[in-house]
Amino acid sequence: MQVSKITGKFDVKLTPDSPYATGVGGVTLGRMALDKTFYGELEGRSQGEMLSAMTSVKGSAGYVAIEQVVGNVCGKQGSFVLQHFGIMTDGQNRLILEVVPHSGAGELQGLTGTMAISIENGQHFYEFQFGFEASAEPTF
Repeated sequence: MQVSKITGKFDVKLTPDSPYATGVGGVTLGRMALDKTFYGELEGRSQGEMLSAMTSVKGSAGYVAIEQVVGNVCGKQGSFVLQHFGIMTDGQNRLILEVVPHSGAGELQGLTGTMAISIENGQHFYEFQFGFEASAEPTF
């Protein structure tokens, strides 16, 4: 499988929603709607939901999210789903974003990959490493 790496910017809007559960023991549970616009070789929009848990210890929290991206990757039109897993321990982040297997549609069918996110001066950036399953690999 050929792996490609692309980078770009994105805008994100988080809208608080009513949580289903209430935290206890100093934990605050949250739920948010997620809207993003991607720019660059990944161009499109995504929508999803995020669940979070903030502890009473500053800099320690966790979140999970699912978002469906609709747009194009290097000119290939379609959609795919990203799953997030984020942990912060005493201010140190660990973040995993991965394409949900078999979630690619259209020309993005068979897409696999991982994404890294960084924030610099309030601007969000992505680095997307991706490929296609051998049976679905398009030519770029």
